[in-house]
Amino acid sequence: MATITQHAPGTFCWPELATTDQSGAKAFYSALFGWESTDSAIGGGEFYTMLSLGGRNLGALYTMRPEERGHGIPPHWNSYVSVESADRSAAKAKTLGGTILAEPFDVMEHGRMAIIQDPAGATFCLWEPKQHAGAGVLNEVGALCWTELMTSDASKAEAFYTGLFGWKAEAMPMGPMTYTIYKNGDAQAGGMMQITKEMGPMPSHWMVYFSVSDCDGTVAKAGTLGGKITVPPQDIPNIGRFAVLRDPQGGYFAIITLSQRA
Repeated sequence: MATITQHAPGTFCWPELATTDQSGAKAFYSALFGWESTDSAIGGGEFYTMLSLGGRNLGALYTMRPEERGHGIPPHWNSYVSVESADRSAAKAKTLGGTILAEPFDVMEHGRMAIIQDPAGATFCLWEPKQHAGAGVLNEVGALCWTELMTSDASKAEAFYTGLFGWKAEAMPMGPMTYTIYKNGDAQAGGMMQITKEMGPMPSHWMVYFSVSDCDGTVAKAGTLGGKITVPPQDIPNIGRFAVLRDPQGGYFAIITLSQRA
């Protein structure tokens, strides 16, 4: 149960839930995954909730800001990528066709961040660590274990992310579709799938996956806690069994029981 103290640049390092009901979300995820939570005042009567597992930070959640709701943005999980310089990475993202939704800014003494939208519409955050490196636990039961891009334009997205982070893209044919694995050096950074007509209308987005010991049991438990099933449990040959859920406030996330560590 070692604690992670740093993340290589190009690594998804922090999942963060933006929700419309902070107390309700805390109750749901704590009951589902056994997470602990600690609130820190951030001014204006608002709090930032740190989520932890065995005393190690794994992510966070906060109440969506009025401007987010005003733009019709639903509850969602933000995915942060560790970078050496938020300013340089944001500038590079712009040259690659990305849109800067929030220019780089300091998060107190914790780090510096920016919010980026890729050319196909998926949003993610850049994180330049200072006193806060990111998650202290990854790839364990109850923690983030995978981040996956569902995109309307896989070719455009691949060019953007390989150019921005130096990731290498490895195509894996899976029947009628192709799944792309992004590699950050020798490590797997995340995955990518093209959104198809059969999937129905869906915006490009990054999806967080949390590791669980029993996919079906966790799905059943989520239902008793007010969660909804978006994709019922199903097997991925040689990888594991996964499902996609929606929390009571509307945030989408995935769970997976791995049969072999990705």
